[in-house]
Amino acid sequence: MSATDELRAGWTPASWRDRPAAQQPDWPDPVALEAVLDELERMPPLVFAGEARDLTESLGRVAAGEGFLLHAGDCAESFQAFSANAIRDKLRVILQMSVVLMYSTGVPVVKVGRIAGQFAKPRSSATEAREGMDLPSFRGDMVNDLAFTPEARRPDPSRILRAYHQSAATLNLLRAFTKGGFADLARVHAWNQEFVGTSREGRRYDALARDIDRALRFMAACGIILDDELQLHQVDFYTSHEALILGYEQALTRRDSLTGDWYDCSAHLLWIGDRTRQLDGAHVEFLSGVGNPLGVKVGPTTDADDLVALCDRLNPTRTPGRLTLVSRMGTSRVDDLLPPLLEAVRRAGHPVVWACDPMHGNTFTHASGYKTRHFDDVISELRGFFRSCEAADIWPGGVHVELTGEDVTECLGGAEEVLGEHLEERYETMCDPRLNARQSLDLAFQVAEMLRR
Repeated sequence: MSATDELRAGWTPASWRDRPAAQQPDWPDPVALEAVLDELERMPPLVFAGEARDLTESLGRVAAGEGFLLHAGDCAESFQAFSANAIRDKLRVILQMSVVLMYSTGVPVVKVGRIAGQFAKPRSSATEAREGMDLPSFRGDMVNDLAFTPEARRPDPSRILRAYHQSAATLNLLRAFTKGGFADLARVHAWNQEFVGTSREGRRYDALARDIDRALRFMAACGIILDDELQLHQVDFYTSHEALILGYEQALTRRDSLTGDWYDCSAHLLWIGDRTRQLDGAHVEFLSGVGNPLGVKVGPTTDADDLVALCDRLNPTRTPGRLTLVSRMGTSRVDDLLPPLLEAVRRAGHPVVWACDPMHGNTFTHASGYKTRHFDDVISELRGFFRSCEAADIWPGGVHVELTGEDVTECLGGAEEVLGEHLEERYETMCDPRLNARQSLDLAFQVAEMLRR
């Protein structure tokens, strides 16, 4: 009997179907849905169990205070905005951020992208009223279309297969970039995009890149053969998404031939959102039985006893790196609400990674009508997270941010300030506002300073 079977007797990839499943689309044609899921079950896995185990080991070192998690990417991936350039630019800003964090602090950085599967979004309401019509809410490109028409908003299971194929293409390109030379530390200057390079953050990054060049030259002068050091030329980059559409996740779950354990091979890391973390719910049931590292979003309504019970359910063996708890309280509430949760989980003996999502608790609608976030609020919540962790003597293990490598104007503030009147200039997100590359780099420098302190 495998380790997973011993931990979760009676669990199967389909056992979630006996539990209440929140945030699932109302598919109008169940027969068509099952045909799509049957086809998906025959498709190759997107990731491999061994890669997921490697990520668990890396996150185990983060939980021990020996690393830092950078978890970043799109709010929601798009069929329309899919291109090699967009993938490259997103990876480039994540590489920049990781170099800033690693070089400034001396701490290894585990890089996980919200990419190659982030096609579904939870919604606060099942329907949306506009223009005299009441239509199903947009739930991401895996489910329906953003256009506000009855045809576009009708859930279409064929979109699930399109999401799978786009994820496969994205992963193929990411592997080429991260293992084929693009991520080589000798190219650290090339990661600085033109519109970023002229900014204060870009100039600061270039100064750091020059320091890295000097360090590499010094190592070479000392006789170190840099060509033999793969860590300087390649990076490990992992994928993640919210495990929301459970039929999709089940169809891509495979039993590992080496260990006999079940893995959800749609991504390396899956997380449960703040709206789907019910202890008796279908999402917790499904993810409790797969061997992937898991995340749980921890919002302001989280009860300490419930959180410990979730940890017990999702990581009963207390495996370091198995579970990442992502605080998303909002800047005005993090100092009050986070400390009791930190203490409860520590008292229960769970070796979790504590990370901060400073974005979702700080979203508001601007007078212009655009949903946005202010960079100052994002940094303020991060400071509150670091304060709380320091007071509890707990390692602040990571950040979880929504960003893009493009020059968008979706979040207010930053060193080169985005103002309210700028929002309409390049507001391109499908759902939530993202940091642009300059703001992302600024955030990395400020987090590095927090870590050093």
